[in-house]
Amino acid sequence: MADKITICESCRSAETAPMGAALAERLRGMVDAEVATTDCMIVCSKPVTVSFRATGKAAYLFSGVDPETQAEEIAEFARLYALADDGIVQDVRSIGQLRFCLIGRVPA
Repeated sequence: MADKITICESCRSAETAPMGAALAERLRGMVDAEVATTDCMIVCSKPVTVSFRATGKAAYLFSGVDPETQAEEIAEFARLYALADDGIVQDVRSIGQLRFCLIGRVPA
């Protein structure tokens, strides 16, 4: 499986409509990875949720992502993830505030 970014399609803040589909569409023009949406990733208390995974690579889960201000940070992480053969991204300083949205990394 190639690198895949999955975004929660139903994530919304209290005052907005779901934001995941719009973020996914924007990212499709920014990254060299498959971008998909899913109905729910069950991290509803901190929308928007984004995951990264690929065969043989560690998987990442981010939550509390702001789709309006962090698309470039997500794209930068996608670039770093693509370069990491095992999916382990050692230095995440270049992804700005997105690094504080990281919930966890699951080994391959």
